[in-house]
Amino acid sequence: MSATIPPGSPNGDISQPIFADQVPLSQSQTFGQQQKPKTQGNRTNKPSNLKTRKKMSLSSKKTITDLPAGEIKGKRVLIRVDFNVPQDKTSGQITNNARIVAALPTIKYVIENGSKAVILCSHLGRPNGAPNAKYTLRPVAEELQKVLGKDVTFIDECVGPKVEETVAGCKEGQVFLLENLRFHLEEEGSKKDEETGEKTKASAEAVEGFRASLTKLADLYINDAFGTAHRAHSSVVGFKGEPRLAGFLMKKELEFFSKVLEKPEPPFLAILGGAKISDKIQLIENLLDKVNKLIVCGGMAFTFKKMLDSVEIGNSLFDEDGSKKVHDLVAKAKKNNVELIFPIDYICGDKFAKDAARKTVTDAEGVPKGWMGLDAGPASREEFKKAILSSKTILWNGPAGVFEFDNFAEGSKAMLDACIEACQKGATVIVGGGDTATVCKKYGAEDKLSHVSTGGGASLELLEGKNLPGVANLSEKK
Repeated sequence: MSATIPPGSPNGDISQPIFADQVPLSQSQTFGQQQKPKTQGNRTNKPSNLKTRKKMSLSSKKTITDLPAGEIKGKRVLIRVDFNVPQDKTSGQITNNARIVAALPTIKYVIENGSKAVILCSHLGRPNGAPNAKYTLRPVAEELQKVLGKDVTFIDECVGPKVEETVAGCKEGQVFLLENLRFHLEEEGSKKDEETGEKTKASAEAVEGFRASLTKLADLYINDAFGTAHRAHSSVVGFKGEPRLAGFLMKKELEFFSKVLEKPEPPFLAILGGAKISDKIQLIENLLDKVNKLIVCGGMAFTFKKMLDSVEIGNSLFDEDGSKKVHDLVAKAKKNNVELIFPIDYICGDKFAKDAARKTVTDAEGVPKGWMGLDAGPASREEFKKAILSSKTILWNGPAGVFEFDNFAEGSKAMLDACIEACQKGATVIVGGGDTATVCKKYGAEDKLSHVSTGGGASLELLEGKNLPGVANLSEKK
């Protein structure tokens, strides 16, 4: 069902609950409407309305495989990993070692190519710039030793003379894990007092000293922690030596995001869900310069529906701030010949709960008073599937409904199934982390798509068109 987008319509008083990505669970949840497709086609990219900046090239960054293997032999290698693993609150025991296991290919590659020493550094939790036994990496060292099958030496500091001397006196092929980087204020650069909210900044001299000590530890640096690449922390941007390389995890992220952001194969479809338009203005703005089609689902679709078609949305979310941008975004889509696709029917609930009563409503019927849309309806799922299967590059960021409740997970599951089918038929399908990655995990589909990002905030900032400090800091390919 398609039609031209009508001019904006007035918005009334609307109670506000719903949807997923960044809405507190205390709020209700809802989700979106359909809009009529615009003619689609290949178009030249238009300049973004975002502030002009020099764009970082993801494909030009040096990775672990760009360095001749012989150049690792006899070298001390500092690897920034992400060992921020979940732990049992009482025992401190690691409850999921997936991030440790994910780092093994890079660690093993460096060892197998004859490194003199591997020095691993990471953060864990939020110790707020001071030592805290709750956040020690010692249990991680023990777990790493098990999965690596090789002795791991834990050092109870991460910088300073003791660490420098220990690493300098290493045995051939030794593996070290340093203590939590965030035990030092100089890693993040500042901390906030939990009681007063007062912020304390590290001095420039102290930060420089911290970074200099990290640099002394190694002959070359590898960043394999994509999830922290959007943070200008000392372990991410402070190593001064050359080369500075992407590890295998970082390399995979850069390759797939480069494919989407720098050279996507058309037709290029983006799928965006989430609670509020205002949370994703930059993301939508940036993608409207790149995509051929855009599915808007999740809670923010209701604000579009209310503003464009005066659809009754019941107790679904209405984003007052985001509503002011609806007509600008639609105008930009029209200018760039981007086809906009919204849900046209909804699975509604009488409350935000897994045992809520359900009913299916169409645009014409609207969401009843006191109810909220919690999932995409069957007709919407079919429209989404058609768009997905007719695309060659697909970027998915945001579920179609409240997938955490099985009664309202059908839309997200159908979208996932369509993405898997598209991937099997040769499309590139990338999931941008966050709740969408959780959907993939829920249905055991992480390995059935081209790439499921581990990035979270880093993925989002890349998709918004921002430069990531941790990527910008990597050496350039010659």
